[in-house]
Amino acid sequence: MAVSFSSYGILTASTPHRRRRSRRLLSSRLVVVAEEVEIRVCVNRSCGRQGSREVLETISSLAPPGLAVASCGCLGRCGAGPNLVVLPPGAIVGHCGTAARAAQLLANLLGPGFDAKRNLDALAMRKKGEKELEMKNFSEAETLFSQAIDLDPSGGLHLIYRSRSVARLGMGDNAGALNDAEEVANIAPKYPQAYLSQGDAYVAMDKWNAAEKAYSNALIIDPSIRRSKSFKARIAKLQEKLVTVDTT
Repeated sequence: MAVSFSSYGILTASTPHRRRRSRRLLSSRLVVVAEEVEIRVCVNRSCGRQGSREVLETISSLAPPGLAVASCGCLGRCGAGPNLVVLPPGAIVGHCGTAARAAQLLANLLGPGFDAKRNLDALAMRKKGEKELEMKNFSEAETLFSQAIDLDPSGGLHLIYRSRSVARLGMGDNAGALNDAEEVANIAPKYPQAYLSQGDAYVAMDKWNAAEKAYSNALIIDPSIRRSKSFKARIAKLQEKLVTVDTT
């Protein structure tokens, strides 16, 4: 049975005697397209103790590209947390403390195209794959990511393809890694990791100019990555390869 927004305790800035009416209106109003929505999750002290950071991670992992998800400060009503706010219309959601509730929130926001259970199953499979990836069990990770993709989740698919690209690169399947990275860019063209993964695959294929272009695309989308250790290591490796080519 679908969970209504009122069961989450959605409130606006209305006075107490108007809250019931506000809930009723919001429950019929919040089926909107992803590009029009931003979700901010309180990670302040009280909500943080109640698991809001885990909720933030879940929503970020399940959200389709274009739906903005971010942390925020205290939203009030600290005893009813974890709390988050949906913009627009500025509705505060309380008691959103489990992955299931977070997924149902997205289902209510995005409509029948978002299957909460299927998306949660795909997320669980991705997390298993990430653990295998951390242990450099690339083949096992690739299998898990493929199973997650086969579930056809409507949110977080670009994250799964990106992880499978990393796994395939670790297996030596450079063409497969590049195909997955290109799929990430097709799904989420504003996701810088898509182009970093493309660049990594091109480096493995000795396509230095293509790698340089891919890394530049990532930098255009998010200039802040220039300061990250991983990006600096990528550029240093690429420059080393370019110098070697120039001197041979």
